[in-house]
Amino acid sequence: MIIRVFRCLSLFLFTVLWLPVNNVMAEEIHVLSAGAVEPGLVKVIAAFRRETGRDAKVTFATAPAISKRIDANDTDVVIAPPAVLDEWIKARKAIQSDRVTIGRIGVGVMVRAGAPLPKIATVDEFKQSLLSAESLVYNQASTGIYIEELFVRLGIANQLKAKTTRYPDAAAVLRHVGEGKGNEIGLGATTVIIEGESAGLKFVGPLPEEIQNYTGYAAILAAEGAGSNAAREFLRYLTTPVAKQIFAAAGIMDWNPGK
Repeated sequence: MIIRVFRCLSLFLFTVLWLPVNNVMAEEIHVLSAGAVEPGLVKVIAAFRRETGRDAKVTFATAPAISKRIDANDTDVVIAPPAVLDEWIKARKAIQSDRVTIGRIGVGVMVRAGAPLPKIATVDEFKQSLLSAESLVYNQASTGIYIEELFVRLGIANQLKAKTTRYPDAAAVLRHVGEGKGNEIGLGATTVIIEGESAGLKFVGPLPEEIQNYTGYAAILAAEGAGSNAAREFLRYLTTPVAKQIFAAAGIMDWNPGK
């Protein structure tokens, strides 16, 4: 009789103590995110996992691809530029009140590790460094399109054209600069450059403020995640000091879209 009572008590305690923990671990959060924030977001998710025991599975995509997945109904949290999130709200797949700001990403300058650092503190210094460089490298994506237009505005596009190499994506740019030689300058999103510092690159700094181009990013609770306490907890975590510090270290700077 005593043994039977002991077994029943053990089973009861096991059910009470173990199942809630198991349920926390089982509720996986599905995140759909713009790829530009990847260097910071993967570390934020790791910190969130350590602190809460919950896990988030993230899928990275371009902004147009995120727009196309509005009707997929497989996402709890979406991270993208505000214009993309507005599309989700308009389609009634997300609610405006469930939106939080992540930060903004600018354009930066990189060189090969160990190479002399070009002067870029002012627009004039930036122009002179570009004109003095033996070669320039940047991508053909949105960052590269802005850079190309910037060179036209600065009146140096024709002088730079012959010594410019462009690639379809940022990965190829990082590889080229890291393996390059001589006085070569690369340009790209600050997050991508900072992440590449472990692969033979040096982040010189962001473009001067007068010619900087920022892309803001925010997060929103999708309709699928509206009833999920785990998804709401993750959304709140994105605004914590810990998360903001991780994002800043990855080149995703604090941003107040109201200003």
